[in-house]
Amino acid sequence: MRESPLAAVQRRENDAEHSWHLAMMVVILAEYSDEPIDVGHTVELVLVHDLVEIYAGDTPLYDSAAGVDQREREVIAAGELFALLPNDQARRLRALWDEFEERITPEARFAKAMDRLQPLLLNWMARGGTWRTPGVTADDVRTRKAVIGDASNVLWETGRCLIDEGETRGWSRASSSQP
Repeated sequence: MRESPLAAVQRRENDAEHSWHLAMMVVILAEYSDEPIDVGHTVELVLVHDLVEIYAGDTPLYDSAAGVDQREREVIAAGELFALLPNDQARRLRALWDEFEERITPEARFAKAMDRLQPLLLNWMARGGTWRTPGVTADDVRTRKAVIGDASNVLWETGRCLIDEGETRGWSRASSSQP
């Protein structure tokens, strides 16, 4: 189970739902990428990325303590997971995972953007969801989600509007700089 709430039922999403949502979002929202992307390749990136997260354990975005060893856990998980495959497949999937993590290609930047946009949408539909985590402010949400803008200015503008509206409606704590 992940931390993000689902919109239509009173439970958190599972990894399979998250992966499916990301893959569909890539297919549907690819036209909003600031750079041309290979949609099939981008879908591969989000799916392989989630395999490693499932194996390593989900790290909630707003849990700083859990994030301390996230990279280490995921590198170990990637090594163990891909070692189960024949060498050619292991190298190919490991290269996809590395590409996602490094965000050097347009596809990897868009894949990361979808990985941040999807829970933003779920939290907005759930009237705050994990935005209500103790100590988290609307500015924290903006900071953690800003990577969306690395791939799509249009989607990041939409995301910022949703975060702003959530703050206005009291679904997230006001930033410390505001009254």
